[in-house]
Amino acid sequence: MNSKMIKKAEKFRAIVILAIVATLSLGFYMFQGNEITLDLDGKVTEVVSYSKTVKDFIESKEIDVKEGAYISVPLDTKIKEDIKLTIKNPKNYTINEAGVMIDIKSVHSKTKDILKDAGVSLGELDYTLPDLDKEIGPNTTIEIYKVKEVVEIEDIEIPYEEQVSMNKDIDRGVINVIQEGKNGIRRSETKNKYVNGVLESSVIVKDEVITEPVNKLVEKGTKELVVTTSRGDTRYRRKVAMTATAYDLSYESTGKSPGHKHYGLTASGTHVRPGVVAVDPKVIPLGTKLYIESLDGTKDYGFAVAEDTGGAIKGNKIDLFFNTKAECYSFGRRKVNVYVLD
Repeated sequence: MNSKMIKKAEKFRAIVILAIVATLSLGFYMFQGNEITLDLDGKVTEVVSYSKTVKDFIESKEIDVKEGAYISVPLDTKIKEDIKLTIKNPKNYTINEAGVMIDIKSVHSKTKDILKDAGVSLGELDYTLPDLDKEIGPNTTIEIYKVKEVVEIEDIEIPYEEQVSMNKDIDRGVINVIQEGKNGIRRSETKNKYVNGVLESSVIVKDEVITEPVNKLVEKGTKELVVTTSRGDTRYRRKVAMTATAYDLSYESTGKSPGHKHYGLTASGTHVRPGVVAVDPKVIPLGTKLYIESLDGTKDYGFAVAEDTGGAIKGNKIDLFFNTKAECYSFGRRKVNVYVLD
């Protein structure tokens, strides 16, 4: 074989070898898979794939991807080298907000992320169970507690006290008010904490007196009440200024004539006589012993007893009995002091 033929043979062999190498390389490339780290709903596996795109991979492996699922890379991503693929399918959760139950789906598993998906916003004091940073499982109910703090102000009256002093220069039974009492004001500020509209706690944050009470000042007389009568000094309980008139047994005075079953009798059922007087029982009770003092310098009517009443005798009026009409005319109408005796 000449040298020219030998060179052609070696060249052909080289071409054949290159073709074989190229074919083997192409076959190796065609059959070499890519390793994918698949995180499916928290379960991590290593998978070898010969797919060209993520979408092809999901379909070839028949991976269950639900509507609304989270996929970490676009579906048309080319699989040319090892990648990590995370798929999170939405799961069912329930939110309980003040008794209102809301069912939602979310691809997240942390409480705060699930609430964000649901569009639920919390105030600064609001809280949840489970906690916001808690990882929770499907079908968990998230309890929301809305917290509201309100400061309520209440004004409370402080009752005044009554201070009583005794005055020996004032008649016994006389009461003088020196100073009127006035209630004070105490202001209380309470912080009330409401959880979902229900009062959970109350804390007094401030309690102060806004206005001090003013005590009522009263003086009571202790001086002995004594009226000088024809019998000497006589003690009495109280003195009442009255207008006095006179009456007798005549029809003009009593409206009764002799023969009437009540003729000559008082409202108390006793027989009229000097010393019997008619009064308003609302002012002086029947049966009360009295002393009638004239204020015009004439002789006092003297000791008497309230046993009778009269239609015209109302309030501070008193009617004195006399035996004769002449005595009644002589007495007329005058101002008197009526002493209520012990």
